[in-house]
Amino acid sequence: MAKSNLNIGLTSYDDIFKSDDGRNTEEIRRVSLSELKPFEGSPYKVRMDSSMDELVESISTYGLLSPILARPHKDGGYEIISGQRRAVACEIAKKEKVSIILKDLDDDSAVILLVDSNIHRENVLPSEKAYAYQMKMEAIKRKAGRPSKNYSQIGNNFDETTSSQQFAKEIGESKNQIFRYIRLTNLIDPILEMVDNKQIAMNAAVEISYLGAKEQIEVLNAIESEEVAPSIEQAKKLRRFSDNGHLNDDVVLSIMQEQKPEKVKITLKENKLRKYFPKNFTTKQMEEVIDKLLANWARKRSEPER
Repeated sequence: MAKSNLNIGLTSYDDIFKSDDGRNTEEIRRVSLSELKPFEGSPYKVRMDSSMDELVESISTYGLLSPILARPHKDGGYEIISGQRRAVACEIAKKEKVSIILKDLDDDSAVILLVDSNIHRENVLPSEKAYAYQMKMEAIKRKAGRPSKNYSQIGNNFDETTSSQQFAKEIGESKNQIFRYIRLTNLIDPILEMVDNKQIAMNAAVEISYLGAKEQIEVLNAIESEEVAPSIEQAKKLRRFSDNGHLNDDVVLSIMQEQKPEKVKITLKENKLRKYFPKNFTTKQMEEVIDKLLANWARKRSEPER
C-alpha cells in the first residue's frame, strides 16, 4: 500500500503553524464523522479514483493516521479545512469516529490555510488552482488592513504587490502564472471543464476568458459543431474581435473553421536507424548526420537543372 496518502495536509499544517503559540491554540478531539461538514465554497473536488481506493484500503487496515484539520462550524459541528478526502474515505471505510485537530480560525485565515494545505497535492485541476488562488488572494487582501504584532503566514499586512510576491514564492509559481490561473474563473463552466479535461490548452483558455459569457457560449457552440478546440492564434483573434465589439456567432464560426497548420510528426524506429550508423554513435551524433543529409538533399533539389 502506498503511504503517500496517509499524511495529506499534515505537513502543510505544521509548516504554517511553526511557532509554539500557534500550536498551543489547537486541540485534538475524537469526534463522530457525522459532525464533520465540508468547507463552504472549497474549490477542491473529491474524486473517486484509484488513489481514493488506496486511501480507503489504508484507513480500513491501519485507521486514520493523519488527523483532519477543522474549525468550529457556525451551525454546530466542525468545518473541514484540510482532510475532506480523508473524511470521505473514512465514511466509505465505515468509520464512525475520527481524530481532528480543532483550530479556532476566522474566515479569511481558514481560507488561506485551506489553500495552503491542499495546493501541493498531486493532480490538482486547473479549475481547482484557479478558484483556490483567487480565494487566497482575496483573503490576503482583506487581512491586509488588520494589524499583527507577530509574523504569521495568515495574518500579515501585505499590499497587493507584496501579497502576490509572497504567494508566488510560497507555491512556486510566477506572479503572472498565478493571475493567469485566476483568469480562468471568468470562463463559463463547460469551457472550464474542457480545460480540466485537457481539451483546451491553458494559453487559449486565458484568451477566451476575456470574452463575455454570451460570446463564450457562441465559442462553445462552435467548438461542439466543428468538433475542434481553438488554437492560441484563434483564441487571440476571438479576443481581438471581442475587444472591438465585432464578435458575433458568424465571426466565431468563421474563425473556428480556419484550417490549422498541420503538425508534422515522423517517428523512426531505433532498430531501423541503427543499421545505417556505427555502433558507437550517440543519438545526438545521429541527429547531426541526418540534419546534414537533409540539408544537402534540399540544396540539391533547389539547384537548377543543367
